[in-house]
Amino acid sequence: MAGTEIAVIGGGVVGLSVALRLADAGRDVTLVAPEDAGDGASSGNAGVIADYAVLPVGTPEVLRALPSLLFDRLSPLAIRRSAVVSLLPWLARFAAQSLPGPARRNARAIAALLAEAAPEWRAQADRIGARDLLRQRGSLYLYERASEVSDSTLDWQRSLGVTVERISRDELGQLEPGLPSDVGVGAAFFPQTMTVADPGALMQRLAAAVAGADVVRVPARVTALEAGAGAVTLRCDDGTALRAARAVVAAGAWSRPLARMAGDRVPLDTERGYHIEFDMGDQPLTRQMTPVARGFYFCPMAGRLRVAGTVELGGLTAPPSPHRVRVLEEGARAVLPDLPEVTRHWMGFRPSLPDSVPVIGARRGGDRVLYAFGHGHLGLTLAPVTARIIADLVAGRDPGLALAPYAPGRFWNTPF
Repeated sequence: MAGTEIAVIGGGVVGLSVALRLADAGRDVTLVAPEDAGDGASSGNAGVIADYAVLPVGTPEVLRALPSLLFDRLSPLAIRRSAVVSLLPWLARFAAQSLPGPARRNARAIAALLAEAAPEWRAQADRIGARDLLRQRGSLYLYERASEVSDSTLDWQRSLGVTVERISRDELGQLEPGLPSDVGVGAAFFPQTMTVADPGALMQRLAAAVAGADVVRVPARVTALEAGAGAVTLRCDDGTALRAARAVVAAGAWSRPLARMAGDRVPLDTERGYHIEFDMGDQPLTRQMTPVARGFYFCPMAGRLRVAGTVELGGLTAPPSPHRVRVLEEGARAVLPDLPEVTRHWMGFRPSLPDSVPVIGARRGGDRVLYAFGHGHLGLTLAPVTARIIADLVAGRDPGLALAPYAPGRFWNTPF
């Protein structure tokens, strides 16, 4: 049986960031994860370091609209019919977390992590030679109708430290002259937000930096995890057995059974995210833009425009939904009617928790197993921050923020 000081389980942006941070701290690290062809959620996302995204998915406003959202075929939120029964406990938790008190608490927990997102990403980009892939042009949330404007939401974001400006249609046209003049009545502008020119290239450089840091990789999936008094034993689907002094579960949407093996029941489920891409040199937008009511992002990237987003709850095994792809394309053309033919489309898995707050910290039975999963829409954004917290915990340092809001134990005494 092979041995290592720390086994990091998961090869997405969070797992790789954790492995790199620990290796740079002088730890003996083994990364256990299947080989990634570059088509996972860490590459297929909207490519935004979303430092403004302090609000959880579940809010009182979303709770009021939930019935219409779930049963409107054009809604940005959908549930596969075959998964409805299995999702009822998750949906009950989601509804409870969308009430005013829990939503405010969850927003504070997310904001505390996001406060470090931009500086941590700049530092990690310098470490992996990817500073050229970061762009700081800000982000726009487009109001197509006056009824979509919510000053209370902007005030809530500002109260949590977000810099946001409400801009007029004329100001929007100055920022984005390629946007059709009859689209929108104004926007919210987040001037400090960074985006990524190519998330796939970013992941390749991160993976290369991990390999260059002498992290050993086991290209397999963990099928058994046993945390004993002196070590953690992992067994993999290729027959590999590994003994580690500590393990970090950072397997994204595949983390729930691993946490269960470690002794924790975590209500993690899967959001199936989609994107479509239009290969084009001259693009109609110069910065990331989100039509508020449509729930997706226009993402200008190197040589292409990516349209990413919407939420489909439905697990890890069902095939992609052609309907969700059509919803994205129809929505994109409603805003930008002169787009060319779709070049490609994609579906990937986001690890989603009912409160939108990731699980970061030690398992219930002690700190031989640490958790770093459940980031939902913020995996790319929060990867370096999460890695820094895990490295502090491994070193016995104070991570600088209270970890109770992110602990798996927060679910134990809830009614669902």
